[in-house]
Amino acid sequence: MTRPLPQPPVARRIPNRIEQLGRVRHDEYAWMKDENWQEVLRDPALLREDIATHLRAENTYTAEILSGTQDLQATLVAEMKGRMQEVESYPPLPHGPWSYYTRYDGGAQYPVYARHRTDAPQDEQVLLDMNARAATHDYFAVATAAHSPDHRLFAYAEDTQGSEIYRVRVNDIATGEPLGPPIDNCSGAFTFAPDSRHLFWIWRDDHGRPARVYRRKVGGDTDILVYEEKDAGFFVGVEATRSGQWIIITAGNHDTSESWLIPAATPDAAPACVEARSTGVMYALHHWGTDFVVLTNAGGAVDFTLKLAPQDAPARANWRELVAHEPGRYITECQTFADWLVWRERHNANCRIIMQSRSGERHALAPREAAYDLSLSGGYEYDTVELRYIYQSPTTPRQWFAYDMARRTHTLLKQQDVPSGHDPAHYRCWRLMARAPDGQEVPVTVLGRHDAPCDGSAPLLLYGYGSYGHAIEPDFSTRVLSLVDRGWFYAIAHVRGGSEKGWNWFLGGRGKNKPNSFTDFIACAEHLVAQGFGTAGRIVADGRSAGGMVMGAIANMRPDLFAGIVAVVPFVDELNTMSDASLPLTPPEWPEWGNPLEDVAAYDLIESYAAYEQVRPRAYPAILAMGGLTDPRVTYWEPAKWVARLRENTLSSRPVMLRTNMEAGHRGATGRFDSLRDAALIHAFAIWAVETA
Repeated sequence: MTRPLPQPPVARRIPNRIEQLGRVRHDEYAWMKDENWQEVLRDPALLREDIATHLRAENTYTAEILSGTQDLQATLVAEMKGRMQEVESYPPLPHGPWSYYTRYDGGAQYPVYARHRTDAPQDEQVLLDMNARAATHDYFAVATAAHSPDHRLFAYAEDTQGSEIYRVRVNDIATGEPLGPPIDNCSGAFTFAPDSRHLFWIWRDDHGRPARVYRRKVGGDTDILVYEEKDAGFFVGVEATRSGQWIIITAGNHDTSESWLIPAATPDAAPACVEARSTGVMYALHHWGTDFVVLTNAGGAVDFTLKLAPQDAPARANWRELVAHEPGRYITECQTFADWLVWRERHNANCRIIMQSRSGERHALAPREAAYDLSLSGGYEYDTVELRYIYQSPTTPRQWFAYDMARRTHTLLKQQDVPSGHDPAHYRCWRLMARAPDGQEVPVTVLGRHDAPCDGSAPLLLYGYGSYGHAIEPDFSTRVLSLVDRGWFYAIAHVRGGSEKGWNWFLGGRGKNKPNSFTDFIACAEHLVAQGFGTAGRIVADGRSAGGMVMGAIANMRPDLFAGIVAVVPFVDELNTMSDASLPLTPPEWPEWGNPLEDVAAYDLIESYAAYEQVRPRAYPAILAMGGLTDPRVTYWEPAKWVARLRENTLSSRPVMLRTNMEAGHRGATGRFDSLRDAALIHAFAIWAVETA
């Protein structure tokens, strides 16, 4: 006999009429937004009691619905944990006489930051034990951790609420004692000046936006304003060049940027603007000898090009071509060394790394698997021929390499070990191309067992994102193996809005083109069905953050395709959020989606696809929405309101569930083992959704 489903919470409806630009909408669940939400980010205990009661009731309902999967969730956690090294360390990065690294002790949730003398690896110095710092907090995260160039100091930015309001601490490495009071209300980003005597840090305003750069003398308590950004739509950043010659302040949004320079020799000098911002023009500087390498889209270089600019006169008028623009070859980033320039470029959802010597000779690293990820892994040293990079694919665990650019020789430093065992030959990766309604070919990466039948009998988990030009790389994931080993296919839909096929791929899913992200995802699902990788009604869709926008849209557009939809911290209340200029990301996001406060066309477009606005009486699939109470990016009330409206309208008997993490923000649980519980919940929901469809 089938156990009857528990009754879901019924959210009260409070009439709320909003008139805007001659349009009218109704938001009967607006009460879920605490009017003191900014205070709640700092102290979750301040959440209004009626909202807290409702969220707790939703959590209870979700737990009851999925109570039959508790044993499965425990099994999944055990499997995922079994694929992780309890004791783990990562290749040290040399910096002069020292080498710096992170490691995990057995059973530890968080890493230890440490170093040893390059010639004495047995003599470790612990710089920060995150486990000790996290012991008294329900949530703990570090955004930035860095040592000073003279190796005397170590600084880190910590968040203890999940609200991304960081506190920066600076310690004397020799004594372990703090130097001066901590810096509060930081965005999490900072950099030591090359003289090691000053720290540049970024202040966040009351709306959570990184808006000012301050300079503090190490050990002091006085902060000097260096730069203030007046445009609420621009975020600021700060960094020191790898060469140690300059400090760079950046300001920008998703399509326009500006840089300011401070000579490292005079860190108290006023910053000088390199090239005034011009709408649609982006540029980034990398110091190289007596020049700057400029990564830019100026002059119509949609997929970016590299220019060379003299350091004494780096304005655009003096830029000269270094690497020509080639449509479809998207240059994603670059690094400079004393005698080498390195850049990473992507073409058709795969990438390669290019190296150029001072003499102009070039060569490339370009693996040959169907789908893979090749990434630069950073480093501290400028005058070196050694490049660090990481290679992985859906079937191949991570491999860390040191590459001698002069000799063209590789040294494998570390290969990710899967303690429970992993044989890449037991798996297979496919790269497919799905045809979108407008004829564009959308890349799809698929992972399955080597013997999995492509006859439509296997269930499918389909992941998508598609925003901000962020590419979803075909990485190795020990977590998805729990589904694949159960006969599932796991697929990534590389939809427009990302940059997998270049910057035009991003532009093709942005602004007025945003609906392409949704129709691309649906086209990928249909193509996978046609190729035997799934069956309509036995697919679970998965998206997080801006990928949750895709989940909300496809739930309204093609609910019949899916047995279930997972939406983690989902951006699903787009019209109301983009109409609230007090929220942290709203002004910076207007170039991405449009400004519905001033532009009627933008209002109408956003309304046409906004998940919350487009909920109608339909037979929705099972839905699991997950939010974070202290999330400043996608606020907790977005999934809460969406779930309430879905539940009110669905014509199916499939449950619509909400799980809010009451002690975390956008990134969920931070401990490496604690986070497995969220992954296990998602996989258990997927299995449950298919089995009960």
